[in-house]
Order: sequence, then structure tokens, then C-alpha cells
Amino acid sequence: MGKKYNQSKALGAITKASFLASLKNPQSFVFSLIFPLVFVFIFGAFSGGSFTKYNLALAPDCDTSNILYKTITSQPFIVIKSFDDTAKMRTELEKGKLSGILSIQKVVSTNDTVVNRFPHFNLNIKSTSASQLDMMQLIPLLENLSDKLEKKINGNKPSMVSIKQTIYNVREYKQIDFVLPGQIGFSLLFSTLFGIAFTFFNLREQLVLKRFYATPVNRLNILLGIGFSRIFFQLINVLVLITVGHFFIDFTLAHGLVTFVEMVSLSILFLLMLMGVGLIFSSIVKNDTMIPLMINIFSLPQMLLSGTFFSISVFPEWLQMCCKILPLTHFNLAMRKISFEGASIFECWQNIGALGLWTVLIYFIVWKVFKWE
Repeated sequence: MGKKYNQSKALGAITKASFLASLKNPQSFVFSLIFPLVFVFIFGAFSGGSFTKYNLALAPDCDTSNILYKTITSQPFIVIKSFDDTAKMRTELEKGKLSGILSIQKVVSTNDTVVNRFPHFNLNIKSTSASQLDMMQLIPLLENLSDKLEKKINGNKPSMVSIKQTIYNVREYKQIDFVLPGQIGFSLLFSTLFGIAFTFFNLREQLVLKRFYATPVNRLNILLGIGFSRIFFQLINVLVLITVGHFFIDFTLAHGLVTFVEMVSLSILFLLMLMGVGLIFSSIVKNDTMIPLMINIFSLPQMLLSGTFFSISVFPEWLQMCCKILPLTHFNLAMRKISFEGASIFECWQNIGALGLWTVLIYFIVWKVFKWE
């Protein structure tokens, strides 16, 4: 009789070989370890235990020497913005960039002897309908701070803080005005990269690009012709999203058709940049299974850090600086400025310039790495 086959050793050998193969597979490593760590890090970076920071400006007559002011401004969710002139401050308020304008006045004259023994303050906040969502959350927070301060100073005596809110009606800032531009950027980012990268990789593997290269057609026209077909397809998605958002979900187009055209123009610039990224990925990967990995490494951090689903103001200052480097951040900011604030595309020159620099850098890399076969 032959020696009995050791099934336990066989099981161990197979398990060991499969485990080592998993360690050598970069996709398994990235998706099982790196991405979860990135998600934990990003969501763990929400600052101050609060998901929102409220930008407040001070009224010219605001008393900044009292304990109520110092208590409010010491809170991590309060950010005091300073302005050189009141006109600019009011403009920021009407655009929804300021939650409100704060005024605190100490009551110094009263006939009530009980109140005379304890300080009393009038807290006034001037806001607009553009920051209505912020104020619905901020007022209860201020009331809670006032209650704590009252108990600390005068126990259960009469209230020492009177809070008054004044709201002016301007263009209402709705949730869809934040969400839709982010969703457009999110859609363009993933669909364009997957479309361009896989298209050019398959054309190169099937030697179609090589055959094109041998024809009299200009090489640039070959790339642009194939790339533009994908860009036109993505533009249809942009047109549909904006149109449906405006007519069915009340998405704001500040200047109507002009705003629509400017949003589409900005989308074209973003698509051209993304086409370059797709060309890089299609050129440097060895097989098509690596393309999704490269795209996710490039795209997922931007999806979380570029203000797509929530404002980057929830992050610490140092992480916000990192967010402002990403191209999707500048696309989202410019789209929201154009759509809701009514800014022209030229007034978004800083964001356009950042996207332009990214485009130049990306196409320089394309020039270095692109392969025809």
C-alpha cells in the first residue's frame, strides 16, 4: 500500500499559496485596507464634534468686551469673519456665505433692582433666507449657551440674555443648490475616467490605435476624435441633470440661460482635464483589471474631500488646505458660485485657473507616458 495522502498538508499549502497571492494583489490590499483607513481618517477628522461651522460677522455696534461675546466666540462651531466695509458684509450675507450678523448690547439702565444686580444682554442676529438652514441650527445652540451662562452667573434668577432674530428675504438657498453641482462633478469624475481609460486601453490592446497611427490622419486629431465622443456623451448627462434639477426640483439658475451656458462651459473644461487623466491610466496599466484601482485611488479621496456631499468647512484647517488643492473642489466651488450666487465664469478666475494648472500638468504627463501600442 502507498503512503496515505496528507489532506491537512494539502489544505495548509493551498491556504498559504492563496494568502500570499492575495498579499501580492494590489487591488485586494488597497480595497481591503487602504480605502477603509482613508474613510476612517476622513470621517474622524470632522472637527470639534460638530458637522457645521457657522460664519458670523459683527455689527458695527457690537459690544465685544462682555462675557457673553467671549463665551460665544470661544465655541469651536463659531467663526467670526471681519470685513472692511458693511457693503461687502451684506453681500456675503445675501449670498449665504455668512450665517448672520451678530450684535450684542449690554443693558446698562433699568429700574428693575433684581436685574440691576446681574448683567443683562440683548443678542440680535440679522440673517437672510439664504442662510435659513444655518439659523435653524444656530439659534438653539445660542440659546443653550445663554442658559448655561445664566446658571453659572445668577443661578435661577430672571433671564439675563434676550435673543432676537431678524430675517430678510433674499434668494432662498435650498439643499438642492448645494447637492446638484456636487453630483454633476461626482458623475463626470467617475464616468469620464472609466469611459476614457477603458476605451483607449482596449483600442491599444486591439492594435486599433497602431493602425490609426499609420494613417495620414494627424495624431492629435485621432486622440481628440475618440476623446470628444466620450466628452459629448458626458455633456448630455450634464444638460439633463441641470434641466431636470431646475424645472422639477427647483434648482437655482441665478441668471437663467446665461448661468446654464456658463455651467456647461465649466463642465467642458473639467471634462478635458479628466480626459487627460484617463489617457494616463490607459497608458501606464499592464492590464485592464488595474484600471478600476487607479481610478478609485484618484477619485475616492476627491469624492470625500471636495465638498461633493458636505462642505469642507467641517474639516480642520490643515485638511481644508489639502482639500483646496484637489481639482474637484475647484469645480464644485465654481459651479455653486455660478449657479446660486450669480457669479460670472470670469469672476471664478481663481477656480478656473486652478483647473487650468491641473490640465497643463496632466497633459504634460500624457505627452510623456502615452503609448500607441
